[in-house]
Amino acid sequence: MVTRLSNLRWLSRAIALIAFLFMLPPLASAGDTLKGVKSRGVLRCGVSEGILGFSLKGDGGDWSGLDADFCRAVAAAVLGDGQKVKFVPLIASARFPALKSHQIDLLSRNTTWTLGRESILGA
Repeated sequence: MVTRLSNLRWLSRAIALIAFLFMLPPLASAGDTLKGVKSRGVLRCGVSEGILGFSLKGDGGDWSGLDADFCRAVAAAVLGDGQKVKFVPLIASARFPALKSHQIDLLSRNTTWTLGRESILGA
């Protein structure tokens, strides 16, 4: 009886592990994107066309806000320089097509996570 219970626990843990592994997203595209950014030397970051506090282009052409700062932080982590960012302003309807077609490497703008976006768009 003890052996059977032990086997049952082992089987349930194995099934849980396999289920977890199938839920993980594929990482190949992230690796390809990272290689592209490193070879290009610039992070192309999709941002909104201008939302105060998130991404706003100033008179001098400098971007400010949380989304812009996040792009700079990623560029600093990946390329060693937070200024190696090309900001690409996007309207809401263009954000996912730009991401899927690799016009941008990173999308940092007002966007919510939904199951549909993850499963249908792969984003």
